Amino acid sequence: MTGPPGKLLPLVAALLCGAVLAQAAQPADHSVTSAAPAVQTSTRAPLSIPVVRKPSPAGPSASQQPPRRSGRTSTSTKTSTTTAPDDWNLTKHGKVLYLTFDDGPQKEWTPKVLQVLAKHQAKATFFVLGREAAAHPDVVALTRAAGHRIGNHTWDHPKLTSLPEGKLRQEIGTGVKSKCFRPPFRDTNAHVEAIAASYHQRQVLWDVDTVDWSKPGTAKIERAILNGARPGAIILLHDGGGNRSETVAALDSALAKLTRQGYTYRALPC
Repeated sequence: MTGPPGKLLPLVAALLCGAVLAQAAQPADHSVTSAAPAVQTSTRAPLSIPVVRKPSPAGPSASQQPPRRSGRTSTSTKTSTTTAPDDWNLTKHGKVLYLTFDDGPQKEWTPKVLQVLAKHQAKATFFVLGREAAAHPDVVALTRAAGHRIGNHTWDHPKLTSLPEGKLRQEIGTGVKSKCFRPPFRDTNAHVEAIAASYHQRQVLWDVDTVDWSKPGTAKIERAILNGARPGAIILLHDGGGNRSETVAALDSALAKLTRQGYTYRALPC
């Protein structure tokens, strides 16, 4: 195309300017690796300003939280965190009785007592003699396995207040290891109680004596249990020291009646 020179130069300049603007408008080559952060946002920000997410109002994000502990804990940890302190406020649990049995373990009668307790879903405390526990460790193990507690009833059942210091310590110290101690015959004083405390054992007596050791008959033993029942009462029975058939029968009958009255039966915190 031809034309006057004065008009041609402005036209050429306009064409060149349009070509330059078109080239600048083409998209960038995406084959080049971007230096932008991996976390993208919906709004493009200047590269000199980092993009920061605000923390959730509910707390730190999952990546910021400390790792959670597994639901499973080791035996030692579980014991230290779930074992409650010894609770000797025995009346606060409502209609609860604390059955206790002295002078065992005995090969024949202790297992029969355990059977009656299992029948009535009852837990109890057995104050055992050291000599009998040494002779029948399997019965002690059976008692513990059933969920009952074991208390110390001395080595061989003497009257403690008449003993010299060395013998007194020997009787208490050679009994079974326990947090509880019961003096035979209820024969005790401040000194006996202090010696037991030196072995970290709490002296435990009783509220109701069924006198079953004298074999007064099943009916009298049962009546003593029923008449003495009240929330928090500690009841004294025997699984050792002789034939305990009356005790076993009376226990079975009394627990059936007391359970209907709403009583439950716990072991002492020994």
